Amino acid sequence: MKKRLTLVALTMLAAPLWAATQTVKLSVPGMDCAACPITVKKALGKVPGVSKTEVSFEKREAIVSFDDAKTSVDALKRATKDAGYPSIQAAN
Repeated sequence: MKKRLTLVALTMLAAPLWAATQTVKLSVPGMDCAACPITVKKALGKVPGVSKTEVSFEKREAIVSFDDAKTSVDALKRATKDAGYPSIQAAN
């Protein structure tokens, strides 16, 4: 039992070492005016772990850099959906 607890503790301490910055492209087809990207960018910026967000109205997409130890693509998609702009992961 003691060995197992030590292993769990070491795994939890080492987890940040495995974290990496990821970049994902999200297709946001519901943006229909020049003000929409502002809302999408604000929503994504509130997600913990997001370090950079570029939103293009013309391309109807958002490119997001984030710490994969703090958030996930699903959380990013949920943030855009909750803001009224459902998104899907696009091919990079």
